Amino acid sequence: MSFTSDIEKFVKKTGANADKVVRNVVLDIGKSLVMKTPVGDPKYWKSKPPKGYAGGHARGNWQHSVGNRVIEEIDCIDKSGQKSIDRIEQSIPQSAAGLVHYVQNSVPYIKRLEEGHSRQAPHGMVALTEIEFKDYMSKALAALK
Repeated sequence: MSFTSDIEKFVKKTGANADKVVRNVVLDIGKSLVMKTPVGDPKYWKSKPPKGYAGGHARGNWQHSVGNRVIEEIDCIDKSGQKSIDRIEQSIPQSAAGLVHYVQNSVPYIKRLEEGHSRQAPHGMVALTEIEFKDYMSKALAALK
């Protein structure tokens, strides 16, 4: 083995590990945001829900993108959060390191939810997920060993 081939192996392994870490961290962030997002429960509302109301629209609108933010709201009701988590996971590229990743929600009332408008998420979703970021990094790095 030559020094050059040893370096090439190291770079290849390191790059693969970096991609794994970024993929895992982005997915954990997505899962956290989705599962912290409240699902509307009209029994707590002061007014009646609109006809045909089904909770889970905000939870169903978490989206991942690379390079540019997605600003379109999607037509998705996802009370369990699994559809959103699956969509986020499928959108993270295999070569994820070195890219700018966005996990965002475009429903018009998401800011109110983040500001504690819901009893189910009095401290929001993004702020709590931001606090947990270090744990997601530690978990992803530990998974490499």
